[in-house]
Amino acid sequence: MEIWDAYYKDGTPAGCDLVRGEPIPNGLYHLVSEIVVKHADGDFLAMQREFNKPIEPGKFEITAGGSVKKGETAIEGAYRELFEETGIKADELIFEFTEISEEKQTIYNLYLCFTNCDKTGITLQDGETIAFKWLSYDELKTSLNEFPELYCACTADRLRQCDLFKDIEL
Repeated sequence: MEIWDAYYKDGTPAGCDLVRGEPIPNGLYHLVSEIVVKHADGDFLAMQREFNKPIEPGKFEITAGGSVKKGETAIEGAYRELFEETGIKADELIFEFTEISEEKQTIYNLYLCFTNCDKTGITLQDGETIAFKWLSYDELKTSLNEFPELYCACTADRLRQCDLFKDIEL
C-alpha cells in the first residue's frame, strides 16, 4: 500500500494521508514529480510504459516520474523516481513548472535533468517501464507530430510548457 501526503490546490499540506487506488476526497490533491532527461549530446530519453498499466499502457513518455510518497518533498520524490525508473543518479534537477489538474486532483511538478550517463545503461523498473529510446530534438518533434498515438496524451502539453521546447510546434 502506497501512502501519499494530501495537499490543497495551492500546494500547502492538508495534514492527512491519501492511499494509492482510493478516491481522493474533494478539495484535496496528490503530488507527482516528473523529470525530462536530456543527455549531454542533446538527446532526450523516452520511456515506454508497461502494457499492464491502467493508464496509457504501452505508450512512451518523455518524462520519468510518479507520485511523491508520504514524507517526501517534490524534489526528493523526483530524485527517487528518476533513479527507480532509469537508474540515473542526478547531481541536480532544475525546476521548470507546476501544473494543476483539477480533473485528476493532481499537482504536477516538472524538472529537467541534464546528464552525461551511459546511454546504454538505463535500467527499467519492473511493472512500470519496458523499453527506452533516445531521441534527438528533431526526432522527438517529428515523432510527436507524425505519431502522436505512440505517446501519452499529456506529453505534448507538458513539453509545450518547458523552456527547452518553446519552439516546437505540436
